[in-house]
Amino acid sequence: MNTRGRRARCAVDSLTELEMRILAFERSWWRSPGAKDREIIDALGMTPTRYYQLLNELIDQPAAAQFDPSLVARLRRRRADRNRLRSGREG
Repeated sequence: MNTRGRRARCAVDSLTELEMRILAFERSWWRSPGAKDREIIDALGMTPTRYYQLLNELIDQPAAAQFDPSLVARLRRRRADRNRLRSGREG
């Protein structure tokens, strides 16, 4: 197994099953926010608010970035963009 494969395996080992399910779920796309919220409840058995709390914590974990680097990078960029907009700063 190469170094990258070992790192990915280590990331998988350090994430819980729920954390991996959240990342896998977030890879999906929905046409409307309401559809995603319903699917969060049905598939994961939690409220959308709790889902987004856990997701926000999860994307700060190095293991999540090792598990799915492009997804985590995209989610971190989106969060940074939202925070910039909330603070009133552009660029």
